[in-house]
Amino acid sequence: MPELPEVQALVDFLAKRTADLAVTGVELGSISVLKTFTPPPEALVGAPVESVSRHGKFLDLDCGGTHLVFHLARAGWLRWSETMTPNLLRPGKSPIALRVRLSDGSGFDLTEAGTKKSLAAYIVSSPGDVPGIARLGPDPLADAFSLSAFREILGERKHQLKGVLRDQSIIAGVGNAYSDEILHVAKLSPFAIAAKLDDDETERLYAALRETLSAAVLAASGKPAAELKDAKRSGMRVHGRTGEVCPECGDTVREVSFADSSLQYCATCQTGGKPLADRRTSKFLK
Repeated sequence: MPELPEVQALVDFLAKRTADLAVTGVELGSISVLKTFTPPPEALVGAPVESVSRHGKFLDLDCGGTHLVFHLARAGWLRWSETMTPNLLRPGKSPIALRVRLSDGSGFDLTEAGTKKSLAAYIVSSPGDVPGIARLGPDPLADAFSLSAFREILGERKHQLKGVLRDQSIIAGVGNAYSDEILHVAKLSPFAIAAKLDDDETERLYAALRETLSAAVLAASGKPAAELKDAKRSGMRVHGRTGEVCPECGDTVREVSFADSSLQYCATCQTGGKPLADRRTSKFLK
């Protein structure tokens, strides 16, 4: 799933590539991808792309005051073409959910792999009309996101850190991968309770949050959309690296599996050397 750094890189890429261009066509490959009814897709045609921005993991193209907003979800992606095919999209015939054509002949497709379709697009007069954006918590890289503001957020949450970091209504933009990375850098257990962190732990987590995301944004900056997924994977310290060596201490990276996801961590760095119970192996960890 694209998270804040990759979404920001896509925003920067699109902002540069769509400057001074207008939308000449919007085609739906999947009727269900569009979650709004008014304005219709035709409202974008002929409109200039005035800006591209990010709200958490949502991308927002302001097209003459009408906004095309989309969320790539778990398996969605943006595929850019310098020269778009003249063939019109045929609904249901490809993984392409939505196509946008631009006035210089370029454009992009929103694609989604797999059978579980979660990619969502909205055409709205204001980004705040998108329910997911209206519910977003603060952006962790915003200037106003201070240590004191972060401490206040944690102090209200009697939940595990992993869940707090991933909850978009608490902090916007962090998902499964970067929450693993942030907790590893901060040397904190994903199951630690947010409200019980002491001052030192809170400061470590705040610094890890800001520094990890800032470094990832910098690493992704300037890369075309086609390279962002591989760049994200190669930059991971523990996420997706079960069984590999922790780059910090040399211990083995471990995993806890859930119904539809998993987390990775280092026991030496994060849990005092004690492996966390995994329902697949918990009987061995008594």
